[in-house]
Amino acid sequence: MFDWAQVESFEWDGGNSTKNLHKHGVTCKEAEEMFMVAPLVMPDPEHSATEKRFRALGSTAARRILHAAFAVRGRKIRPISVRPANRKEKAIYENR
Repeated sequence: MFDWAQVESFEWDGGNSTKNLHKHGVTCKEAEEMFMVAPLVMPDPEHSATEKRFRALGSTAARRILHAAFAVRGRKIRPISVRPANRKEKAIYENR
């Protein structure tokens, strides 16, 4: 796992920032919001062959529950994909 206190910022690449908006209707601001209030973070060993990746469920300021796949690079969270949580994921987040 990683230490949230060590995370300073987010690192977006051009493709992911626009992909999340166009494909999933999630802005970068919304994606960052979900990490601000105690997200549920889980390791993602299936996708960790080249770098350690994680999945997170969290809520935005508008109470929208999102699912994120991300990596941590140095002191930055690098979102890979952020989308609205499905029913099962919402239930997991709400019942944690």
